[in-house]
Amino acid sequence: MSKNVATLDSTIVDRLPAYSKTLFDAKTAKKLTFEEIAKELGRGEVAVAALFYGQAQASSEDVEKLSALLNVPKESLDATMAGFPDRGRSGPMPPVEPLIYRLYEIVQNYGYSFKAIMNEKFGDGIMSAIAFSSKIEKEVDQDGVTWVNISLRGKWLPYTRF
Repeated sequence: MSKNVATLDSTIVDRLPAYSKTLFDAKTAKKLTFEEIAKELGRGEVAVAALFYGQAQASSEDVEKLSALLNVPKESLDATMAGFPDRGRSGPMPPVEPLIYRLYEIVQNYGYSFKAIMNEKFGDGIMSAIAFSSKIEKEVDQDGVTWVNISLRGKWLPYTRF
């Protein structure tokens, strides 16, 4: 069975850092998945994908390991990947890519329900998207139906009163 290797979506390449194309091209040439790269970097696969899209800041260790694993010159990654991430600009709003739109739709349809339940359980506050991790897992049920499990883990930040 051949594995699926995510490549760069050409419709958003002009909204991403210059190094994104370099990383994706090298990833595709080596036929590596984000999961395989994550194991080498000692990070979660969503965090690694965020590095590729310029939505997370890379440590010097991340840059070293990516350079070695993907055979990309460290100098072409070092200065730009260690800079400040540019989150939230990779696609239009509302999203037009169907899978991303479905995630957006989940928040549209259930966002207030999520908020109400979090407020009941934790009090007044918000879930951090900075002190945050995520995991995506594949599940196949007893009938052979494939399901996706997305876990979002964010630090709870209570609002303080003045």
